[in-house]
Amino acid sequence: MGRDGVPEDARAEQDLFINRELSWIEFNRRVLEEALDPSHPLLERVKFLAIFGNNLDEFFMVRVAGLQRQRNEGVIETPPDGLTPERQLAEIRAALEPLLRRAERCWADDLVPELERAGIVIRRMADLDESMRGYLRGLFESEVFPVLTPLAFDTSHPFPFISNLSLNLAVVVRDPECGDRFARLKVPVGVFPRLLELPPGPEDGRREFVFLEDLIATHLDLLFPGLRVVASYPFRITRNADLEIEEDEADDLLTAVEESVELRRIGAPVRIEVDRAIPEGRCRFMARHLGIGTDQIYREHAPIGLSDLMQLASLPLSGLRDPPFHPAVPPALAPGADIFAAIRKGDVLLYHPYDSFAPVISFLQQAARDPDVLAIKMTLYRVGQNAPVVDALMEAREHGKQVTAVIELKARFDEENNIGWARALERAGVHVVYGLLHMKVHAKVCMVVRRERQGIVRYIHLGTGNYNASSARIYTDLGLFTCRPACGADVSDLFNYLTGYARIDRYRELLVAPVTIRDGVLGRIEREIRRHREHGDGFIAFKMNALVDRECIAALYRASQEGVRVDLQVRGICCLRPGLPGISDRITVTSIVGRFLEHARIYYFRNGGDEDVLVGSADLMPRNLNRRVEILFPLIDPAVRQAVVEQILMVHLRDTAKARFLRPDGTYGRAVPTEGEPPFDSQAWMIEHRGEWFTPNSCGDIVPKTREAF
Repeated sequence: MGRDGVPEDARAEQDLFINRELSWIEFNRRVLEEALDPSHPLLERVKFLAIFGNNLDEFFMVRVAGLQRQRNEGVIETPPDGLTPERQLAEIRAALEPLLRRAERCWADDLVPELERAGIVIRRMADLDESMRGYLRGLFESEVFPVLTPLAFDTSHPFPFISNLSLNLAVVVRDPECGDRFARLKVPVGVFPRLLELPPGPEDGRREFVFLEDLIATHLDLLFPGLRVVASYPFRITRNADLEIEEDEADDLLTAVEESVELRRIGAPVRIEVDRAIPEGRCRFMARHLGIGTDQIYREHAPIGLSDLMQLASLPLSGLRDPPFHPAVPPALAPGADIFAAIRKGDVLLYHPYDSFAPVISFLQQAARDPDVLAIKMTLYRVGQNAPVVDALMEAREHGKQVTAVIELKARFDEENNIGWARALERAGVHVVYGLLHMKVHAKVCMVVRRERQGIVRYIHLGTGNYNASSARIYTDLGLFTCRPACGADVSDLFNYLTGYARIDRYRELLVAPVTIRDGVLGRIEREIRRHREHGDGFIAFKMNALVDRECIAALYRASQEGVRVDLQVRGICCLRPGLPGISDRITVTSIVGRFLEHARIYYFRNGGDEDVLVGSADLMPRNLNRRVEILFPLIDPAVRQAVVEQILMVHLRDTAKARFLRPDGTYGRAVPTEGEPPFDSQAWMIEHRGEWFTPNSCGDIVPKTREAF
């Protein structure tokens, strides 16, 4: 056996791992497939296309930017798959080109005609009648024109700075005296919507739009009087937006994060998206002035910046969207109920969005107003713009409670929002801790300390997702209320570590990264291997967002080689190759991309029937295990454990409607139902059976089938 237990003669070690970046592209391909899926309501398909575009923007700003920096600095260290930064950038480009063409066809050939049939029409300025063109010219002159600032560049005008993700027009004008000149014009998306809605026409119910850049391009003559506008081409720059805070330069974490956020706008260019019609010479001219290579230029058909299509996806047209449903509320946590009394009776499980997030807000609000509550401590990672959890913490201060909030300022792309909430909480008198300099605080935990007749009781909420009421409606996440003393003691220790100087390397129940999660997971895998050697009944099932960590993947390979059945459901990146003969032929990997973003992390070990289930905030990635404060918590209550295993984990593993299975080569195929059975949609089943997590076998014949299958 070679390193990590893999046979030396089996294959080169790098062949055992899928490249992280290429695996991510496969994930975004699955997002695009949802936009192409006619079974979704039309505006939901537009939403998926916008998500696809937004995902790509973040991928370039962070992952591609990092690879380009490594290439420029001559980094030779490679990931487990053995690909150098140069090779990764080349393969990313090769994988993205056909995907971008597919997205363009999805919009132009599929969604635009379907939108028109549904009464949502994207018009081109050139196709409008004279009266509408006159109306839009008046709108342009009175509202848009005053905002625009054309920037020329020539020998006396330097190339203008172009901010990250701003939409622009490259304008070519002809001067009778000087010949062709070049100017840049920023399209003021944000000041105005990207899609401008036209006044209603005679056809009832139709809604018509023009793109803002089309309106501006049509009226460039007003911006360049005395010159002839030869052409204009939309383009967009993507810049490095990955914040780097050096420990020896950050005396004040808040100030350091604020300064880094400002620098994001002007980071090094990593991609330029240009209209496919732009002449090659003008394209190279821009690239030269931006200091980027031709491999960073992406030629695209309009519209550039697919993420802006979320404006259309948000139209309040119920017939074109997923039918709404009302999340369940457990009776013990219904409005007006005593949540503390309910928790004292036993652990309470919530599964969002099928269960309402309202009980979490009520928990904090009751704590804020209860005269017996002494203190509230809470971690905050992404709370959103409208944050009822923050309001509850402020209210608690008004009632004299001791309130501590650990706010992670370095939550990527939420830094400004979190800085604002941190300052608001400080003004309210909350003890605010700005996370830790050398790692992110990603754990989701809240503790309420209450004085009762028998003494102090700590009420705990632990979760897999953020304390964000908006995302709780679209992310699938688990939350657990408990008042078990051991868990409470662990949470107290965790907060002492986060807010003070405590160094804790052992906890009673919780697994906490970076100190115990890795060893806890690896130890359980090894225990399952030993069990299988003796009894032949080893089984592991994980549900998570990403599987990247080399040591964890190697442990799962060892389990497969020993005969342990391993079923993984990994929504996003998966660097493990399933189905390799003699290495991973006992491992299956599926992924679900559907109406809701699968976000819960569940780690199941059969353990000879004494089932061991961990739930929490951590994926199996080096960053989660080594560079973040994360928690996994065991499900102690038998009813909670049974609900999570039988009615959540096993049900998702049975999905044949939205699930894709991972092939050894890193590509994905559609799951196929058993012959004679209809496709099974786990998310649709969850909506139908919401609120039944504690009802034994409430899912009819599905639970027995799932248990028999494994």
